[in-house]
Parts: sequence; C-alpha cells; structure tokens
Amino acid sequence: MKKKALVQDVYAVIPLVFSGVLCIALIFLLRQKATTSPEFIGQLSGLATIFIGISGITAALLMVYLASATMRLKAVKNAAVDHLSSITQKMHHFRNIIDLLYRSKMWLPGLKEYIDDEFEGLTFFEVKEFYKGKSKLAIEFLQENNSFEDTENLYLEMKSMLMTKPNDKRIPENIVYPSSYSKDIVAKWLEHKCGSGLWYYFGYKYGIFKEALDLEAVFERHQEKIMLLANSIDSQHFEDSSFNEVFLSRLGEYMNKEVIPKLFQFQDNAGKGLPSMMRYLYAIFLAMVVFGVLLPLFFLLFSLPVITLIISISFVVSTIFFIATTFYQFLNREISS
Repeated sequence: MKKKALVQDVYAVIPLVFSGVLCIALIFLLRQKATTSPEFIGQLSGLATIFIGISGITAALLMVYLASATMRLKAVKNAAVDHLSSITQKMHHFRNIIDLLYRSKMWLPGLKEYIDDEFEGLTFFEVKEFYKGKSKLAIEFLQENNSFEDTENLYLEMKSMLMTKPNDKRIPENIVYPSSYSKDIVAKWLEHKCGSGLWYYFGYKYGIFKEALDLEAVFERHQEKIMLLANSIDSQHFEDSSFNEVFLSRLGEYMNKEVIPKLFQFQDNAGKGLPSMMRYLYAIFLAMVVFGVLLPLFFLLFSLPVITLIISISFVVSTIFFIATTFYQFLNREISS
C-alpha cells in the first residue's frame, strides 16, 4: 500500500517538475531572444493585449464555473444538514431505548456488577479490537469463564451506544443527547456494527439466549415508552409492533443498516469543505488572473521591463502544460475517491 502511494506521489510530482523546467526554459529563451533581437520586444508587446484577452476569457469561464459549482455544493450541503438533523433525532430516540434496556432488570443477576466493577473501564470497542493488543483488560475479559451465557457482550454493546466519545469509560446517570454526534463515535458504531447485537441476541440466536434475557422484567411503563420511541423513529417500519424479541431484533437491524450508516454519511456530507477539484480549478483561476491578466496589464500601463511580460507568458504557458498533463489523472482520482 505504501509503495503504491509512493508511486502515485511520484507521478503527481513529475508533471510539476516538467512544468517548472518548461517555465524556466521559456524565461531563459525569450529573454535571450529579446536581448539579441530588439524587434522581438515589439512583437511581444503587440501580443500582450491578445494574451490578456485569452487569459481573461479563460479566467472568466473558470470563475463562472466555480460560482455555479459553489451554489450547487451549498444546496447539497444544506440538504445534508436537514437530513442530518432528522437522522440525529432518530439516533436520540434509539439511544433512549437502549438506555431503558441497559438499566432494566432483564439481565442475569450479577452481570452488571461483573462488567461495571470487575471490568470497570472496559469498552465494547476494546473487546472488538483485542487483536491490536492495546487493552490487556479486553484480553483478560475474553479469557474469563463466567455464567452469563455470553450476554455480557450485548451489555457492553448497549453501553457503547450510550457513549458520546470512543474513550468514554463510564456512562453518566443522565444520558447526553448532543446536537451533533462526534464523528469518532459514529465511525466506531459503524465499524463495529453496533445495533446488530439486538438482531443477533433477540432474533438469530434468541432460542439460545431467551433464558438469560428476561424481557418480562422490563417495566411495563418502559415497554410502552420504548414502543412510542420506536414509532417516532419510523412509524411505518414499526407499525403494529409490540414489545417482544421480534420487535427488538427488527429495531437492531434497522439501526445498524439504516440509521447509523446514514448518520455517518450525512455527517460527512454536511462537514465537507471545498472538493479537491474546486481547489485545483481555483488555483488555476488565480494563476491566470495574476500572471495572465494583471502582470501583462501592468506591463502595458506602467511600461515595466520586458522581463515582466516574459515571466507572465512563461508562467501561463507552463501552467497550461501542467493542466494538460495532469487533468485526466486528477479527474480519474476524483471519480475513484
């Protein structure tokens, strides 16, 4: 992977080096010709207005494109912000449901004390990433033999859904519902498929775990609140559902496949700045304005030395060469990203 990245970097630098060499070579050749042939200076001066016109038209086209692209980008970003607000609210409701289940009495006796006291500070993410060797506590946890029939993993997963930062160690008494979730925690939820535990324990393998997860122990008023929250998340998807293992399985699958991926996507779209393509075109626009319009214009207005016009022409020509040799590669990289 590193070797491939190095090759790509080399390919990106080569056109820049050749463009720089071309610019220096043009300055040298044009300056030498202007020194040996006074008539050539008059020819360059006569071409200055045409050169300004060509550069000005190119810069104007780039400016129009950048302005329209910015408006389109703003519209997309505003739509992403609106969607993000809606999906964030769904995440709030889901975490509220998880909080009610997490603090309920459906767990086997001693499970909460086992996790919160004996393995205080251990997180679901550390357990899932035990192979990285960053947490000795996670390795000890996985090597333990206990009588909780593997439901301690579901407990840890629910605990992770109540976190607002990946390195949180304790869950507060009053769960925080931020206006926007940290990208780091959303990325962790997505990476480790948080929410899928509900589908696994209450759907796919419920026959194995139903004796260890007592849904009847969840207070009736909490069951009603959970169903209200689920209908707030998606009234059509959870229409006619009742509080049971089938509902929890569907809820986990919905959150894992719908809400968390969209939360990550809209969060990413809403936080994006100018794309690389627009920064690339703006750099070209700026170069054309400064070296293709302003510099030759100052040459004509203030009778600057001919070297000013030579530098202007050389820089613009080398810029066009750079565009010609890198534009396809740049577009290809943008499409692939």
